[in-house]
Amino acid sequence: MQERTGEALLRQLLGMYPAVAIVGSRQCGKTTLARAMGTQYFDLQQTEDRLRLDFAWNELVARDELVILDEAQSWPEVFPRLRGAVDARRAVNGRFLLLGSLSPALMKQVGESLAGRLALQELAPFTALEVSPDCRDALWRQGGYPQPHLQPQLYPTWQQNYLSLLAKRDLPTWGMPAPPAVTSRLFKLLVAVHGGMQNASELGKALGITHHTVQTYLDFLEGAFLIRRLPPYHANLSKRLVKTPKIYWRDSGLLHSLLGWTPARDLLTQKWVGESWEGWIIEQILATRAARGQETDAFFFRTSDGLECPFVLESGGRRELIDIRLTTSPCPADFDRLRKIQQLIGADRLVLISRSLQTHTTGESWLCDTGTYLTATASEVTPTYHIS
Repeated sequence: MQERTGEALLRQLLGMYPAVAIVGSRQCGKTTLARAMGTQYFDLQQTEDRLRLDFAWNELVARDELVILDEAQSWPEVFPRLRGAVDARRAVNGRFLLLGSLSPALMKQVGESLAGRLALQELAPFTALEVSPDCRDALWRQGGYPQPHLQPQLYPTWQQNYLSLLAKRDLPTWGMPAPPAVTSRLFKLLVAVHGGMQNASELGKALGITHHTVQTYLDFLEGAFLIRRLPPYHANLSKRLVKTPKIYWRDSGLLHSLLGWTPARDLLTQKWVGESWEGWIIEQILATRAARGQETDAFFFRTSDGLECPFVLESGGRRELIDIRLTTSPCPADFDRLRKIQQLIGADRLVLISRSLQTHTTGESWLCDTGTYLTATASEVTPTYHIS
């Protein structure tokens, strides 16, 4: 198994709490990571595994061995049992590991049955610090899902099949009320606005549905870890601020496959390459921090007169303004813009992430590449454990 950043945190949480839940998109590596922790594994989407668990329940909960329950949200009946088992031996930690691919569905069951009894960890596909430096561009081009990353010849067929199965099987099973054809069209519309403002009314017109229905669909896609909606930063300023969130696809490989890109074409010549790079950097930062248990609040900043910073990160009492430039030669004016925003909202650090070979990570102004930033900030924030 390839080493995952989140493994250390998972082992720590299992030593501290009776139950832990790992949430993340399908095929991001949750099962592989979980099975490295124990052998008592049950896939609760499978009828035979539910039956096995039912018959073995009393024996399993009487022991201290870790029990792994995959796709736990698909069998709600197990949650009252879990609550009883945890409460019967509350002092014993590391007994249950739950995995889920749809955060809202899992958290609804957790909130009703396991409140205060469970720690939560999010797992993303492979991130930049989980692969060698010479593989990071491939990670950006073809995405971080483990199977196609380890077998790059599968791109883009794997990504296309993945999205097709989500639209036809998984999302309807999880309760998304859209017909598969509408979901597939929504996917294609969302790649066109990647890195841009969410406009539910325009999406609704294109799909022939109301903007309220679009909002519901977007909630499902966000809960399935497909998209990220980055909210605008709000402050009491004299300047008017944009109030609409931005939309990003979380995995660049899915984005690129929907855009029709193939490795035979130069990625840098695509008109959307800057937005792709920006979204990838934002996801690398947030996914890496989540894997370490570092709580973050993320925003973008934009005023009506065009003053903008694509990423405002608050974590551990620190506020960072992070500009993202797909260039090997960033210019001083990029920092000038960040300093103007710093005067408006304050910031402890100004960061410019680019492809420059120059690196500067001291003081309040940093110039660096992706890997340098992720490594330099690795131990700055004390992990925060999300307990439900």
